[in-house]
Amino acid sequence: HLRFYPQCVGGADRVQLTGVFNVRKGKLALPVNRWSRRHVTLSGTCFIVSSVKYAHTGKMHILPLIGGKVLNTHTPGFPLGKCDAGQHDQEDFNLLAIFEKFTRPIMSQRVSSVDLSCCSLEELPSQLFYSQDLTHLNLKHNYLTGLTHLTRFCRLRSLNLSNNALSDFPLAVCDITSLTELNLQGNLLTSLPSALGTMHNLQTLLLDGNSLNSLPAELGSLEALTYLGLSFNLFSSVPPALERLRGMERLCLAGNQLSSLDMVGLQWLPHRHIDLRLNRLQRVVVGEAGLLSHVAQLDVRDAGLEELDVRTLSRLELLRCDRNTLTLLRVSGLALKGLHTAQNELRALEVFPVPESLTVVDVSRNHLDCVPDWVCESTRLEVLDISHNNIKELPIRLFCSASLRKVLVGCNSLRRLPERLEKSQLEVLDVQHNLLTELPHNLFIKAQSLRYLNASANKLECLPPASLSEEGLSSLQELYLTNNSLTDKSVPLLTGHAHLRVLHLAYNQLQTFPASKMARLEQLEELDLSGNRLRAVPTTILSCRHMHTLSAHSNNITVFPEVLQLQDMKCVDLSCNELCEVVLPESLPAKLQELDLTGNPRLNLDHRSLELEGPGEPAVWSHGYTEASGVNNKLCVAALALDSFRGSREALYGVFDGDRNVEVPYLLQCTMGDVLAEELHKSKNQEDYMTNTFLTMQRKLGTAGQRLGGSAALCHIRHGLVAPSDRGGGGCFTVTAANVGRCQAVLCRDGKALPLSTTHTVRQQSEYQRARQHHAIITEDNKVNGVTDSTRIMGYSFLCPAVTPRPHVSTVTLTPQDEFFILASRGLWDTMSTCEAVEAVRNVPDSLAAAKKLCTLAQGYGCPDSLCAVVVQLSITEDCCCCEPPPPPPSPGLETQHTHTAGNTHHRYGSADGTLPLPPPAMGTGSEVSSEVSTSEMSSEVGSTASSDEPANQTEKGVALGGRGGVLGRGAGVYGGGRASFQRQYSGALSDNGLDSEDEEPIAGVFSNGSRVEVEADIHCLRARATGLCVIGGEAQLGAGSGSGSASRTLGGTLGRKGRGNGSVACQGRSQDVIEEVGDAPVRKQGGYFNAPAQPDPDDKLVIPPELEEEIREIMKQQQEQSQTHPQGHQTHPQSPPAAEYYVTPF
Repeated sequence: HLRFYPQCVGGADRVQLTGVFNVRKGKLALPVNRWSRRHVTLSGTCFIVSSVKYAHTGKMHILPLIGGKVLNTHTPGFPLGKCDAGQHDQEDFNLLAIFEKFTRPIMSQRVSSVDLSCCSLEELPSQLFYSQDLTHLNLKHNYLTGLTHLTRFCRLRSLNLSNNALSDFPLAVCDITSLTELNLQGNLLTSLPSALGTMHNLQTLLLDGNSLNSLPAELGSLEALTYLGLSFNLFSSVPPALERLRGMERLCLAGNQLSSLDMVGLQWLPHRHIDLRLNRLQRVVVGEAGLLSHVAQLDVRDAGLEELDVRTLSRLELLRCDRNTLTLLRVSGLALKGLHTAQNELRALEVFPVPESLTVVDVSRNHLDCVPDWVCESTRLEVLDISHNNIKELPIRLFCSASLRKVLVGCNSLRRLPERLEKSQLEVLDVQHNLLTELPHNLFIKAQSLRYLNASANKLECLPPASLSEEGLSSLQELYLTNNSLTDKSVPLLTGHAHLRVLHLAYNQLQTFPASKMARLEQLEELDLSGNRLRAVPTTILSCRHMHTLSAHSNNITVFPEVLQLQDMKCVDLSCNELCEVVLPESLPAKLQELDLTGNPRLNLDHRSLELEGPGEPAVWSHGYTEASGVNNKLCVAALALDSFRGSREALYGVFDGDRNVEVPYLLQCTMGDVLAEELHKSKNQEDYMTNTFLTMQRKLGTAGQRLGGSAALCHIRHGLVAPSDRGGGGCFTVTAANVGRCQAVLCRDGKALPLSTTHTVRQQSEYQRARQHHAIITEDNKVNGVTDSTRIMGYSFLCPAVTPRPHVSTVTLTPQDEFFILASRGLWDTMSTCEAVEAVRNVPDSLAAAKKLCTLAQGYGCPDSLCAVVVQLSITEDCCCCEPPPPPPSPGLETQHTHTAGNTHHRYGSADGTLPLPPPAMGTGSEVSSEVSTSEMSSEVGSTASSDEPANQTEKGVALGGRGGVLGRGAGVYGGGRASFQRQYSGALSDNGLDSEDEEPIAGVFSNGSRVEVEADIHCLRARATGLCVIGGEAQLGAGSGSGSASRTLGGTLGRKGRGNGSVACQGRSQDVIEEVGDAPVRKQGGYFNAPAQPDPDDKLVIPPELEEEIREIMKQQQEQSQTHPQGHQTHPQSPPAAEYYVTPF
């Protein structure tokens, strides 16, 4: 990190102005940004802010003050604040004077390490030379040209000049004799100077990602050189200069233009590790075995090989040849320890002699019909992965190995497993996606070390006993049995696994789960009983004191279980059941994050208080979606679902996946719908509007998109003007799909999967060549510059143009044969194919239940990542089209004149003439964000402080029940209710949780959940003064300070709701007892973005449906009569809520 020294004042000694202050990033007008204690250094016109704990080793933020102002915030303990120029009227302050005023003891330090990466420098700053003691200097990702002054650092040992677009080697570097490490990756070098041979202390030289095709002979004089990176250059053969570098152990020539692997040429090289990945090797020249005994590791992944014979490498220990087109492989087994040949076309695999030192074998995703004999004879084999082959039977002696610990044989054609399990030390067994009808009867008895078993997607009807006696010695901790045919007879056999922590029994044929059996699973932490025919969850589940996740959706459960009395409970999913009432305890678990009660039609709502219309025509499309956090309890996905988009016959659906960050999916979810609406409004070329949406969204990600990224998939349904005579069997609705990254969409047409998207990786030759043209490096894990495995993705601006946000776009005309389409995140497609996903939910009529099933299956198949799935049911008919054009939207953006559905009440969707039934309102998180700043401002503000760290606290005491559209709440949210369609909106900004937040102390008065700082701003949320609970989409609102003090409360039935024009729902109640956090829809700026909260329009009137007009008039008449008869009565009785306590405010 860098320490600048200001100019001397009054002849005083040069000192460093530094101290520890409370710092807040973001606009001062936003009270949501968090104050954090940081180590601050003043450098002329820059603040250098770093962690207190890691001030000398951690990362830092350089905040320029040029053009801005430093303000006294008049807040005790928080003296300094910075704002952008022109936003406040305060006078400019003398920065040095202000800093000295609030500075505590001034100190001076010597600096040995400086990081000036990604600072857009064109020349070295003069302040850098104040310290002559630099040993490590990082200047990567700049635009440096003049580097002659580098010789002033006579003690420099490490210099990083990567990604500076250098076309010539900086000769000044050769004069720094103290250098031991030099990084020149990702530049434009075409040659190296002979003076490079004078750097005799150089140990590491990185030249990857340039345009070199030769090396100077003088390079061979660098006797101290131990590592030389030459990957991703233009070498067509092995440079002769490498023969003299006897101290090097690795030959790194990946991604060059080698066309053959000449074993004879390798005999003169001293290298033990040879990396030839991503070359176009057309042939292999075999040498003599005695001359190649020094080669220990060979990496030829992604090299295009069809055959490989490396038996001459007699001392080969590790061979990596994944992702080729190999049909035959021959390897010497004398010293072999690891063999990786995944994703080939192998039908035969010869290893001779039998490898006695072999520990790891990965032959997954090939065409093997059987397990090779030498595998069973390897006495030290520990890990065997033969999944995704055509194996029909396993050798009897396979499980008898005393060394075998992990066996993966999923996705084969196994009908039975070997019964012989003597001396088995097996710990992990994965046999999912086979044809097994039973497991070996002595599996758990003999394999007492078994900790993990996944037998999902088979035809199991029963389970083997855990032990011969009641007190078994089973070590099983995780058991996945999703998608089988297990019955109630299997449940008692589970009780012998006393250490069981994770149990997945989803989509079986269970009707009951005996309470006595559940009581014996005391160590259970995660239980999934979804997709069965259960009517109740056992009451003895309270004996599982460590349980944190219960999923029992898509059953027939009628009674709400008492699981919320478990203090470790985090997630409860009881959606798509038959619940008629909800019983909640006085105090909710402190760790509760999600309670999903959506899709329970027997949870009644008071229809009289809803803005309803009579039964209408069925919708052309309807959707359901769900989200699930990964094993790290971090939700890094988001969904966008708008059944009615732009107020016309359009719909928009999207899925966003941030991999390990939460910021980018949130920003895409909140903004992308508005960007698309604006592009549709201004685009002259309608064919490019989807591409322009992604490119515009990339810019609006702000600084968050510079270092973070995420996948995205959008599906936009539009109505086309096609005459019935010209349709030719096709419809007049089209769906346009666009995607980047690993999120994908698939359409079910007549029962078959029709992909709407594609993935872009370096495995595609066109994408690989495009990335190489921009000097990108593909690391060993097949990622661009070690960051992402996708070459087209949102964010990651620093990888541009090698990685771009330009999407794949496809348009399909919908026909009556189209049944539904699916959008899902990366985790789902990693565990199942598009055909399997379509087949899994084709017979599920409810779209929400279908989305739930997809995520549950993926989790049961072992997916550890966050999951998101959107299922859109289609009802396209020949007469659903209208040749009249739809009315144009009044302005770009989304219209939200929504109505809501509850229980069996329907809506009337359509135009006045009834030509086309419009879809139901949006039930997902739309592109609305209720905030005091515009979306573009939020993107910039959020982006500057985005972090990939996990939020520190996600357990807000508020709980909300959402609608049928799915679970979208972050933090402690309870979602549920009848079939009502409610939207959840968020307000907030991201604050600098930093990558070093462990040294922070909580500051009173500001609520923060880590990387996301929020005001309580759910537009559906009505919070009582003393309560910690808010129920949305369900039936009641409960406050801890109201009512009786009983241990639990029953929420059922008749609490009314009022619809708002912006899609929110207001509970009935006394106005002095509730506070509505965000009452009205914000006004949009021109272009579809939010600007400020809207003011209620006094001309707005209550809209009464025609079907209820007579009833409302009768009620109003009765109230007037009562008011005239008892003019003082309202003073002695509880005041009833007014008839119209809201405003319908259009966007």
